[in-house]
Amino acid sequence: MIRFFRFLPLLLCGFLYAQEEVVQSVYFDFDKFHLDEKQGNAVVDFIKNTDSTRIESIQIFGYTDDVGKEAYNFKLSSNRANTIKEKLVSSGIKNKIIVTIEGKGRILIDDDVVENLPERRSKNRRVDLVLNLKPLPKIELPGFYTSIQKKHIVGDHIYLENLLFERGSSKLTYEAKTQLDKIAKLLLKYRKLEFEIQGHVCCTPPYQKEAIDRETRKRNLSSNRAESVYKYLAFKKIAKTRMTFKGYGNSVPLGKGSEYDRRVELVITKI
Repeated sequence: MIRFFRFLPLLLCGFLYAQEEVVQSVYFDFDKFHLDEKQGNAVVDFIKNTDSTRIESIQIFGYTDDVGKEAYNFKLSSNRANTIKEKLVSSGIKNKIIVTIEGKGRILIDDDVVENLPERRSKNRRVDLVLNLKPLPKIELPGFYTSIQKKHIVGDHIYLENLLFERGSSKLTYEAKTQLDKIAKLLLKYRKLEFEIQGHVCCTPPYQKEAIDRETRKRNLSSNRAESVYKYLAFKKIAKTRMTFKGYGNSVPLGKGSEYDRRVELVITKI
């Protein structure tokens, strides 16, 4: 018989450490410490079906019922624990992660407990196999920023408040170049960051997703805006291998007003 338990995070040394324990109990016949094939396979599957990158250590604790002498029961409980350990090691589980193999001896039953006594005792003839798991990685969602940060995650948007364009134009204004100068200095500092330059437009009818660039007279304004930023950052010594650019037309409005949609954003693609 196999039973699973899952414990909540433990409070250790005053800090909340998301230590997780998963326990499998293997039950033995009276006065026995041998595993049958089905039990043995279940024990191994229990380990192998757990994410191996999260297994920090394994502890094995053997127990007996309260029948018999104390010294004999300690030996029997140790034999049960070692039986489980040997099964794991022979099945390819690394010995070094098994940090505890301990016989705990007998589990006493209160004198006033008489109901279902045989069943109570049968559940004490067991080994508890305890997996100590590392915490799950923290899930971080992409955010929106107005400048390059010391730490980013993939998907972060950098919305540059002064990187706006005149209606129908893809030419960088003085204010836009001033802000890009500051961004270029930060990008030179954080050299591992890679990003997509995303161009946007406003004020086109619903059936036209892209606007016309008045300088080129072609319907590729958002792409031209992104390319203008790409070329300026390249001029400022940002490696082209770190950058891509793409026009998104009017598909991603900010909802703040049309003047704010004539913009370019940076989106982190690699850190």
